[in-house]
Amino acid sequence: MTRAIDLLKNNFGVSQLYKYDINSSDGEVLFTIYWHPLTIAEREMIQKKSGSEDNNDFALQLMIEKALDKGGKRLFSDGDKASLRREVAASILQEIQLEMLQAGAEKEVDEAKAELKS
Repeated sequence: MTRAIDLLKNNFGVSQLYKYDINSSDGEVLFTIYWHPLTIAEREMIQKKSGSEDNNDFALQLMIEKALDKGGKRLFSDGDKASLRREVAASILQEIQLEMLQAGAEKEVDEAKAELKS
């Protein structure tokens, strides 16, 4: 029998890679954001780094820390935070952040077990 920890790591571990296309107003793909799932350790680090209990600060810091290009390099630097807050529409940032926070949520544990058995 497969151990629960192995099921979790194999199906929901940090090796998973998610992506999301950022489109212009006319539907053209401007660029694609990639990221790995958020771990509890990363969540704690991001909360400390955001320096606030504000959910908006956490979500923005999450995006800055986790957003990668296709080659695995960070898309944003820590110095981009002020510019993102002041110069980019909140709706676009929230769209990206929501996608990052919900990634993998559609895959149920029962589905992962079924995939492992087959």
